Amino acid sequence: MSTRRSDYHYTLPESQIALQPTVQRSGSRLLVWDPIRHQREHGVFSNLVDHLRATDLLVFNDTRVQNARLLGQKASGGAVEVLVERLWPDGSATAMIKASKAPKLGATIHVGEDTLTITAVQKPVYRVKGLSADLPTLMAKHGHVPLPPYIRRADTEEDVQRYQTVYAQHPGSAAAPTAGLHFDHQLLAKIKQKGVALAHLTLHVGLGTFAPVRADDLSEHKMHAEWFQVPESVVSAIECTRAHGGRVICVGTTTLRALETAAQAAPRACGLAPYSGDSRLFVTPGYQFKVADALITNFHLPESTLLMLVSAFAGHAQTLEVYRETVAEGYRFFSFGDAMFITHRNDGVRG
Repeated sequence: MSTRRSDYHYTLPESQIALQPTVQRSGSRLLVWDPIRHQREHGVFSNLVDHLRATDLLVFNDTRVQNARLLGQKASGGAVEVLVERLWPDGSATAMIKASKAPKLGATIHVGEDTLTITAVQKPVYRVKGLSADLPTLMAKHGHVPLPPYIRRADTEEDVQRYQTVYAQHPGSAAAPTAGLHFDHQLLAKIKQKGVALAHLTLHVGLGTFAPVRADDLSEHKMHAEWFQVPESVVSAIECTRAHGGRVICVGTTTLRALETAAQAAPRACGLAPYSGDSRLFVTPGYQFKVADALITNFHLPESTLLMLVSAFAGHAQTLEVYRETVAEGYRFFSFGDAMFITHRNDGVRG
């Protein structure tokens, strides 16, 4: 079993890191992969509908990305970047802060004509609170799209639309659930027309999605908490899908983690019950999946928790083989990159 971070390394040319989205959402490339039969087919995401069945259920994460990146100055005039991760009921938020010198407890940060202050420090995480206005107001007035850290450019008006799914509903994410970025309204209409069922849950993606795994022993890695909610409508849709012999297809790793966390916390006949709370689930090879039958996902960073999740779902050795193939085939990687549809989980592989 692959329990070391170094087991999840692969070489990716920088030129294959997608810094811009495709012209059309569903115009990205799609690898359709059956890990049980060791079959792979290269295509276009708009043809996903051809690989779905009328008995299938697609489960989406309908979180909405907030303009969570605030650019400001310390009282001394030094530049500061505040990336708001999670808002709390008391009006504060947890955030990551970049500055030439780390700010201290009680420091004031000016963002435009507004100000916020640091109320707690537990590096690398800070607690911040708005002074002149609340944080949702500050983000609405001054916030920028929180593009992934490897996209080293200013955000644009196009990013406001394209770093957001077309079905986003509930604000709260500091990063997009990127598998969903490939769906446009036309493709969703075709999927519905085929008879495929659609359901939506919410998981607010935190900055932990980009946090590196620093320990080589995976058992020592601690996941960031992310709030999620699986409503009754999703549970009912899964029960109906199971009754008709269909597949529960997770659109993205965040959807999979929400369903699997709920199944662990509140099991029921179909594998889960309605649930809301925090997920700290770290999926690695050896994990026993309870709900997810298939997965649509992008291509993830080397040695990342997301790559480990895919390896658990499809098999470690075969996952790295597929990644090497897609690198050779010129696929685009990461948030604005291409996607793959893993048609079945490979329960026969545990390593």
